[in-house]
Amino acid sequence: MNIAALPLIIVAALFLVSAILVWTAGTRLAIYGDELSERFNLSREFIGLIFLATVTELPEIVTTVTGAMRDNAALVLGNLFGGITMNTAILAVIDFFIVRHALTSWPRKPNHVLPAVLLIVLLALLLAVTFVGDVALFLNVGLAAICLSAGYPIVIGLLRKFDSKDTWAPIDLPEDSKREVAQLITNNPLKNISTRTLIFYALATSLIILVAGVFLAISADMIAKKTSIGSSFIGVTLLAAATSFPELSTTLAAARMGAYTMALSNIFGSNLIMLALILPSDVSYSSGPILSQADPITQLSIAIGIVVTAIYVVGILIRRTPTLLGAGLDSWLVVLVYLGLLISIYYL
Repeated sequence: MNIAALPLIIVAALFLVSAILVWTAGTRLAIYGDELSERFNLSREFIGLIFLATVTELPEIVTTVTGAMRDNAALVLGNLFGGITMNTAILAVIDFFIVRHALTSWPRKPNHVLPAVLLIVLLALLLAVTFVGDVALFLNVGLAAICLSAGYPIVIGLLRKFDSKDTWAPIDLPEDSKREVAQLITNNPLKNISTRTLIFYALATSLIILVAGVFLAISADMIAKKTSIGSSFIGVTLLAAATSFPELSTTLAAARMGAYTMALSNIFGSNLIMLALILPSDVSYSSGPILSQADPITQLSIAIGIVVTAIYVVGILIRRTPTLLGAGLDSWLVVLVYLGLLISIYYL
C-alpha cells in the first residue's frame, strides 16, 4: 500500500487509529509490566524510573527511528524535544483534575528533584550542541548523540549512589490513600492469570505498539508533506501528543492511586529516555549527525523543556506550592509556557 498516494483524509484517519492503538496498548502494557514486576519481585525504583518510563516510551522509540529512516530530521527532533514539554504538561493536567492541593507539595524526599535537575543539565548541553553542530565519528553518528544518550544510565547510577542506604523508590502514598491502593491491589483481576499468559499479553501489546508506532510516524510524515504546516510543527504537536498517550494514561493511574511522586518520576524518567533516543535516531538517519539538522523550532522546544522542568523543580523545593483555583501555581505557569511554545512554533 502506497500511503503517499492516499488522500489527506485517509492519512489523517490512519493517524487517528494508530494513536488510539498506541494509547490502548500502552496502557495495557504498563499494567501488565507492573504485575510482572510484582511477580518477579522487582524494586519500585525499577518500576517507576526504569521500567514504567521505558514501556511508555515505546511509541517514541518506534516513531523516532521510523522518522529518521525516512530522513525526516525535523519530524524526529520535533517529536523528541516537543515531547519533553508535552510530557511535563501532563503533570499540570494531573494537578488540575486529580490532585488535592498542589502536585509538587507531596514529595517528601529531596531525591525526587535530582532527576529533574540532571535533565535540565543534559538539555542545556543539548541546546549548546544544536548551535555549534555535532561531529560525526563513524557511520555519520555524532559524538554529542553518543554522549547525551549515555546520560540516562549515568543518571540512574547517580540516583542509586545518592540514596544507597535507602533504595530510591519513586512512590510516596499519602496516608489517606493507602486503603484505596490496598483495595485496588486486592481486586486486581490479573492475579488469576498465569505468568506465562501474562508474558504473552505483554509481548502482544508490545507488538501492537511497534506496528501502530510505525504507521503513526509515517502518517504524521505524510500529513506534514500534504499540508503547509511543516514537519517540525507536526512533530511538536500531533506526533508528540499521540506518542505521549501512554505517559498520560499511566500518570493518571498513579495519581488516582495517590502515588503522586510516582507520577512525577514517571514523567522525568520518560523525558530522560527521550535524550537516550538521540543515539538510535542518529544511527537510523543517513544524512549525517541528526543534531546538526536542528532548526530554530527544535532549539526553542529544547529551551522551553528546560523552563518547564525548572518550574516544577522550584515547586518541589518550595514544598508548600501556592495554589490558584485548586491547582499549583507552577502548573499554571507550565500550561502558559506550553501554549506560548505552540503559538511561537506556529508563527515560526
